[in-house]
This record gives sequence, structure tokens and C-alpha cells, in this order.
Amino acid sequence: MGEVVNLRQARKAAGRRLKDEQAAQNRAKHGLGKAEKRQRKTEDAARERQLDGHRLDRDGPSEPESGSQSCNR
Repeated sequence: MGEVVNLRQARKAAGRRLKDEQAAQNRAKHGLGKAEKRQRKTEDAARERQLDGHRLDRDGPSEPESGSQSCNR
């Protein structure tokens, strides 16, 4: 015959294994070292500067064109 197994303990052990696997995947996905974080930050900043440099409409007051001014006399 087989080994006698407490089902409650087996379910809990299986749940712990699943949580450990998920935690390992999350560490691999989100856990970055200090150098990797610094590199990612500089790359993001460079990408943001490039996008801002190629922006067509600038934030701030825009000057109306000379032909489209309304006359309030």
C-alpha cells in the first residue's frame, strides 16, 4: 500500500509551493539591482527628452496669427 497522507497538510504544502513559484517569478520580473535601476532611469530620461524635443505643440502662450485677430473697436 501507499503512504498515508494528511490531505489538509498536502493542500497547504501545494499552496505554499505555488506561492513560492509566484514569488520567484515576481522577483525576477520586478527585482532590479542598483545599477540596473540607474541605467533604466537614465534611459527613461533620455527617451523623455527625445519625445519632448520632437513635440509639435509647445506648452505655453501661443501667439495668434496676424490675419485671424478680431477687432474690438
